[in-house]
Amino acid sequence: MPFGCSRSSSTQFVRKEFVKIAAPPRPVPQQTGPRLNERIRAREVRVIDEEGNQIGIMPTSEALRLARDRGLDLVEVQPLAVPPVCRIMDYGKYKYEQEVRARQSRRQAPPKAAELKEVQLSPVIADHDLRIRVEQAKKFLSAGSKVRLSVRFKGIHMRHPELGQQVLDKVLAMLQEYGTLDGQPRMEGRIMSALVVPTRARTAAPRRPRPEETAPAPEVAAEAPPPDHLPDQATAS
Repeated sequence: MPFGCSRSSSTQFVRKEFVKIAAPPRPVPQQTGPRLNERIRAREVRVIDEEGNQIGIMPTSEALRLARDRGLDLVEVQPLAVPPVCRIMDYGKYKYEQEVRARQSRRQAPPKAAELKEVQLSPVIADHDLRIRVEQAKKFLSAGSKVRLSVRFKGIHMRHPELGQQVLDKVLAMLQEYGTLDGQPRMEGRIMSALVVPTRARTAAPRRPRPEETAPAPEVAAEAPPPDHLPDQATAS
């Protein structure tokens, strides 16, 4: 039997052909940021020097030579203009200043809203499990997060919503030093929920002690006891 052939059920030879599949082309990395120096494609550009003064329109090669003579870069700042606008600058320094401004803006951004956490309860929860849920709620409130207490009713417990209210009252009493109730508990379907917000006293950052408060108090020398009163000596006769 010839190589690369197989015999079919009708005793005929069928030749197998192998097709080589070419690998897909690699993606070309896209350039990020403005074009610099030799990457500028326009034949002529409008040039602005490093101090913001307009030099005028000139060939790109001449503008690049001018930037090289000053030890700076030629940066295309407005590629859609006709002709494109390029500026002579120290691009490394410019990029560093942009990163510093971005970090400062992130630091000055408004604080994020308090995160909402959920603690699930049951109308017939055991005391041990209840204490564990309360400790979790205390941890969330101390970190500045809001806590939603959710009591889930199942089966016959739906007929006794007062059991869930009793559980919520017990938990709220144990959390009164960490948070306050926001609104009234409400029933939605099979879930009775209550929202607890942290108190400011618990979430406020601790004040750092002043140096004079942490400095040890100066030692005061103990006063010497007064000398014992010596009796007058009798005069010699």
